[in-house]
Amino acid sequence: MLIPHPILGPRDAQEFTYLGDARLLERPDGLAEDAPAAFHDYVYLRDNPAGVHRELWYHEHGDRSWLVVTRDTVTHEILGADLVKGAAS
Repeated sequence: MLIPHPILGPRDAQEFTYLGDARLLERPDGLAEDAPAAFHDYVYLRDNPAGVHRELWYHEHGDRSWLVVTRDTVTHEILGADLVKGAAS
């Protein structure tokens, strides 16, 4: 499977590490009143969709960038990839 890296072009998926749902980037506010419940959901509840899904991938064996990859989980077709803004390696 080739991942279309926005800077480096098509890269083999073996260069990357899959981190999960891209919603992990939407961390709850730790100071909010409902923080314990929000963090419980954030840590333990995961969807397992069939179809188009946004995923977080780390270019471990490359430039160490973080990507949000849009992929169809049924066909494994990669529909696009974007750099994660503000991500530090």
